[in-house]
Amino acid sequence: MANNKLYVGNLSYEVTENDLTENFGKAGTCVSAKIIRDRYTSRSKGFGFVEMASEDEAQEAIKKLDGTELNGRKIMVNQARPEKEGAPGGNRGGGGFGRDSRY
Repeated sequence: MANNKLYVGNLSYEVTENDLTENFGKAGTCVSAKIIRDRYTSRSKGFGFVEMASEDEAQEAIKKLDGTELNGRKIMVNQARPEKEGAPGGNRGGGGFGRDSRY
């Protein structure tokens, strides 16, 4: 499994997916860019994920872009952690708002 997915943090709320694609294109071929948004307001949560064409290009993007400025903020670029099984979404269970399930 290739390690070509990157986490991008400390994004300005105005940064778009096109901005990410363009910026990461400086380090290689950016296959996809996704800004994570609040499900209710659609406002950016200030981070996202970028997929580069290869692991080498992903490493190059980390070297070139981590700590650089994008729309007035210094971004943080790291290797993305693998998704946990069943995430995102899925049945989160629970409910009950802290009540004992016996009631």
